[in-house]
Amino acid sequence: MRLGVLDVGSNTVHLLVVDAHRGAHPWPAHSEKMVLRLAEQLGPDGALTEAGADSLVKAVGMARSAAAGLEADDLLAFATSAVRDATNAAEVLTRVRDETGVGLEVLSGADEARMTFLAVRRWFGWSAGRLLVLDIGGGSLEVAAGVDEEPGVAASLPLGAGRLTRERLRIDPASVLPPSADLVEELREYVDEQLDPVVARMAEVGWERAVATSKTFRTLARLAGAAPSGAGLWAPRRLTRRGLRQVLGFIRHIPPAQLVELEGVSAGRAHQLLAGAIVAEAVLRRLDVDALDICPWALREGVILRRLDQLAPG
Repeated sequence: MRLGVLDVGSNTVHLLVVDAHRGAHPWPAHSEKMVLRLAEQLGPDGALTEAGADSLVKAVGMARSAAAGLEADDLLAFATSAVRDATNAAEVLTRVRDETGVGLEVLSGADEARMTFLAVRRWFGWSAGRLLVLDIGGGSLEVAAGVDEEPGVAASLPLGAGRLTRERLRIDPASVLPPSADLVEELREYVDEQLDPVVARMAEVGWERAVATSKTFRTLARLAGAAPSGAGLWAPRRLTRRGLRQVLGFIRHIPPAQLVELEGVSAGRAHQLLAGAIVAEAVLRRLDVDALDICPWALREGVILRRLDQLAPG
């Protein structure tokens, strides 16, 4: 069957269409992204602005048309932290449904962590043993660990790269100056404080293999010397704590407007890279992780796999 997955995130609205059936590898047939930066369109009252809602409705409508044009049998549509955090989420979701016919399911942070964990488990298989899975999104950090397909521990923290860039570093993407040392140090302390309860929970679980997903981790791994995207889906990629510290050491002195010049850094997220690196370094340090394997599958694939599991055999 052909499945469409519509992921409404903090930075982008991403449509992925795959050909798959139960027990098979989902093969991508089409992928397209629309950069909306919804998290940056939340007003002082926490509500998604009218302009933000307009852009979301338009993007969802376009994605539905694209999925229909590709003859998708089903469209699985979900939203994460940007919509989840909006104080007017119910009104926005109603408008999206009424104007596009698409019902967006708002995933909780714990659900994000569980779905991502499932995708990682399927990618690496049972031989990976007990897994630790980390994902830094635009609005939140997800952490999960366990030995089964359902993690024993799944947690979500408000430590997304976009959120921290906006609220803590207050970076202008066009700035020709890097953030001050004081702001960077304040963010480090804040991240460590937020991690305290998760570190305590994870200490009780343990793992044999640590894995990371998300654009943030892939970019950091590329800057640390991992294979480029052109090497293909199957190329092994790793990020060591030492390599991450080296990357963090030089990007903190580079103005946001110049980060995009680095190979592997996308223009839309360059200004969020420093915050993402600070979170990544803190998590690896606090959980005493020396190296991470980078998994190409993440939340979208987890949603697809869960849907396929629900299908009757044949």
